Amino acid sequence: MAQTPELINTLKKQLKAHGKTYADVAAALDLSEAQVKRLFASEHFTLQRLEAVCRLIDIDLVELFQLMASQRPQLQQLTREQEQQVVSDIRLLMVALNVINGYTFDELLRELPISQHECVQHLATLDRLQIIELLPSNRIKLRIAPNFHWIINGPIQTFFHEQVERDFFRSRFDKQHEKLLVLNGLLSADSNREMQRNMARLAQQFNEGLQNDSGLPLDQKHGNTLVVAIRHWQWEALKNA
Repeated sequence: MAQTPELINTLKKQLKAHGKTYADVAAALDLSEAQVKRLFASEHFTLQRLEAVCRLIDIDLVELFQLMASQRPQLQQLTREQEQQVVSDIRLLMVALNVINGYTFDELLRELPISQHECVQHLATLDRLQIIELLPSNRIKLRIAPNFHWIINGPIQTFFHEQVERDFFRSRFDKQHEKLLVLNGLLSADSNREMQRNMARLAQQFNEGLQNDSGLPLDQKHGNTLVVAIRHWQWEALKNA
């Protein structure tokens, strides 16, 4: 198991956190302390012995795996150079956006105009960028943090401003799944900051919705894009009127 060293390291941390020693493990496994030390050094645990050590600290194997996953560093942002690499290849960008939205390998092949070989190549690139972990049988595991975001005014945001923004707003926003609000008025600096805090909370709710719906089949979900912005602004035509 490729994850064995990480799993055993997590187990050792949990034993220490619970005040358990090699002697305690030896007693639980009916082994000598020297044998237990060799067991941890070799990382050759049977499933039964792993379960026995977990019982010693009152957790099960599922909880141990969850603890292991929670301790992995998660990616919050790419570097500018990495974003440029992603955005320079439109198909790589599309694969990246879709895996972040939870697409499986089969769903990528079904929804995008790419071959299996090309898809694997792009996923391997995303693996090197640590956006995903590409597992056996082309299974995809996200490695990004819940608050992952693109660089403000970075290559990907710039691409969307220049290439996608006009297409996005080419709608009357009068369908059931669409809504557009345009508000303007005079706000104090304090009110502006409060609006920005509300926008951050809205973004969090959007991300929570993504997580809640992640287990649904693809035919029950649709791509949604939420744009929320606020700035000091007056239409140029009014300034010159």
